[in-house]
Amino acid sequence: MLYYLVHWLLASLCILATARLVPGFVITNFGSAMVAAVVVGLLNITVWPVLAILTFPLTIVTFGLFLFVLNALVLKLGAGLVPGFTINGFTPALIGSFVLMILGWLVRYILLPTTTQI
Repeated sequence: MLYYLVHWLLASLCILATARLVPGFVITNFGSAMVAAVVVGLLNITVWPVLAILTFPLTIVTFGLFLFVLNALVLKLGAGLVPGFTINGFTPALIGSFVLMILGWLVRYILLPTTTQI
């Protein structure tokens, strides 16, 4: 349980850092970042796989680069659902999805243990 709470906190911090790095990616406070982390996580679990299956031919044609577009769309959808989280345009969403992916990877690689959690 503690592992998931730490993961949630670190995901919220990654969203805050992305807001600092990407112009047009706006988070008003840490509470909004925490809610955004939950909402985007839930959207990644439910909506993203459906979109990935529906756009599979386009993903093949673009050699997987269309998945960044899907990530940006899910972030935009999450920004529409969470008060205090806005993304001003598609370009900040696309850049923000890439930055968020890199930050998340770095945090998991550096801070979280490599043991498998059940």
